Amino acid sequence: MKKYLLLGTALFPTLAFADLKDWVQPMSVLNAGDTTWVMVAAILVLFMTVPGLALFYAGMVRKKNVLATMVQSFAIACMIAVLWLCFGYSLAFTPNNAFIGGTERFFLSGLSVFTEQEQLTVYPGAATIPESVFMIFQMAFAIIAGAIITGAFAERMKFSALMLFVGLWSLLIYVPTAHWVWGLDGWLASDGVLDYAGGTVIHINAGIAGLVAAVMIGKRIGYGKENMQPHNLVLTLIGTAMLWIGWFGFNAGSALAADGRAGMALATTQVATAVGALSWVLLEVVQKHKPSALGLASGAVAGLVGITPAAGFVSVQSALAIGAITSIICFVAVTRLKYWLGYDDTLDAFGIHGIGGIAGAILTGVFVSEEISGTQTTLWLQTESVLITIAYSAIGSFILLKIIDKLIGLRVAKDDERKGLDLSSHGERIE
Repeated sequence: MKKYLLLGTALFPTLAFADLKDWVQPMSVLNAGDTTWVMVAAILVLFMTVPGLALFYAGMVRKKNVLATMVQSFAIACMIAVLWLCFGYSLAFTPNNAFIGGTERFFLSGLSVFTEQEQLTVYPGAATIPESVFMIFQMAFAIIAGAIITGAFAERMKFSALMLFVGLWSLLIYVPTAHWVWGLDGWLASDGVLDYAGGTVIHINAGIAGLVAAVMIGKRIGYGKENMQPHNLVLTLIGTAMLWIGWFGFNAGSALAADGRAGMALATTQVATAVGALSWVLLEVVQKHKPSALGLASGAVAGLVGITPAAGFVSVQSALAIGAITSIICFVAVTRLKYWLGYDDTLDAFGIHGIGGIAGAILTGVFVSEEISGTQTTLWLQTESVLITIAYSAIGSFILLKIIDKLIGLRVAKDDERKGLDLSSHGERIE
């Protein structure tokens, strides 16, 4: 029996096929405009990590850890690119069952089968672009998801342990979740859960993993006693600007076409980001503080995170509310919750990405427009997807970290931490 699934942003008919050969079929004529836009969007999303997130994080750590912090983002970008083409893409997007994709695209086997007029693809939601372009676009998503995690435990984790954890997390936590939400036969997608560009798959997933790691590794030496002010907020503001610009590829690119929905996602992203930055600074002023550069940057990123799951499903007016509400909730998480609960989320990866993703996913259920999205969801469905993602990421991350800790240890030696990771981990430093 034919049915319709909303996957990413496109409604299209699917059938109950027996194996991959039934899914891989000629699709629409390749569209030059769609292809060009998604190629540009993929570059913009990669730009969010290197150099965007790398600079955003580097400006907030102490001088002795600047290079190490940037190296983490660059190294993760390289590692996940390889893991994605070898295993991740196939397991995330090849039809298999409701929980995990198949192995037919391992090492991108069979990927480049298309002609000038039509292509063969395993993802009909991207029917007018080459599958290679879709694969690279989603690779950039996987890269930034892994890089976000590092902000929670910056300045104290072994580089070897970090790389092992993020690599395993990407394959065992991120990839299955992506299949559940965005895969053709993913069970959350079939239930009607909406996640336009990764609020659940990326931000909640990464934020929760970061929190678990930060708690298990423990607080930085001198946390709460020594001065741990950011080294250079100019770098953070530059990184914020790069994230803001790159996020248009993140959200508008998720239309997988140069169309009206991409334009709406572009508009909602801009509005939510602007109001998120203003809301954070206003809260600082209300609390008798000076409007800060860090607050402006944090509010902008909170707005970006909040609108991500909703960007192509809500109106511009709703984006105003989502950006403001998410920014306010993240402000409380960063300035209050972290200290009430006593965890050391170094660069607020959980406070902004985790909490912001939770807020955005739930608010999608509140503000979704059937006229714009072409579908409906419920507040309960969105909340259910949030709880499932939190539980899976938390439990899975805990198990991975425990195993790694037993094998090679998670934290650098105390003397190395005091010296700084630039020298102790990489033998380099900035003057």
